[in-house]
Amino acid sequence: MMLVEQIWTGNAYRNFNYLIACSETGEALAIDPLDYGKCLDRAKERGWEIEQVLNTHEHGDHTGGNGPMIEATGARLLAHANAGPRIAGIDVGLRAGDVVQVGRSVELLALDTPGHTMSHICLLSKTDQPALFSGDTLFNAGAGNCHGGGHPAELYDTFVSQLAALPADTQIYPGHDYITNNLAFTLDREPDNAAAAELLADLQANHKPDQAMVTTLAQEKEFNTFFRLSSPTVIAKLRETFPELGDAPSEKEVFLRLRELRNSW
Repeated sequence: MMLVEQIWTGNAYRNFNYLIACSETGEALAIDPLDYGKCLDRAKERGWEIEQVLNTHEHGDHTGGNGPMIEATGARLLAHANAGPRIAGIDVGLRAGDVVQVGRSVELLALDTPGHTMSHICLLSKTDQPALFSGDTLFNAGAGNCHGGGHPAELYDTFVSQLAALPADTQIYPGHDYITNNLAFTLDREPDNAAAAELLADLQANHKPDQAMVTTLAQEKEFNTFFRLSSPTVIAKLRETFPELGDAPSEKEVFLRLRELRNSW
């Protein structure tokens, strides 16, 4: 059985780190363990041995804990096969379709998910209820930016060709806690989105990132504006800012304009 620990760093970047462990062996994988101290402490509490570290992508707030974590554990480092020039010391380069094995009971499928950067990996658990460890590609109610070596057109392709096609009950474990800001952006773009309004009101009263809500893909499709590309309200609001879109813009055009607006929102 797969065991998951979501570790809230509490830092200025609002990072989440993750431990994924095999219930049979106690072997564990650390994902983007920037706060290596918290990750090591949590593993010790659980009686787990961290044998692998995975970086979803090359940004320093995801790779910054690699050295101390690997020094403390001797773990192997996994990352995108093309990330070698930007992540030091990769032991295993992953490509789409590769499987990361954790202990005896956990298998994680590597997805090649460019957009936030061009060498970005998401991991999809091969479990009865799948879980997606999405790094900075997909956030709760949002999408990654493309400032640090990515491209919004590639991010769009990742969303529509890979993420949108995942099972509806897929649990989403992102690299950061941006959910309240992202829901506010959804409502700015789609003021009549009742699901976003209800969740934002609840979180404004009760949000605790150290006990974060885990959404499903089905929920994301209700309140994540980057999945709501054919919403008449989203399109109408966009046309107020970008009248050249016309009455029936493509979903790609809508996505790219939303990403552009989110950059400065």
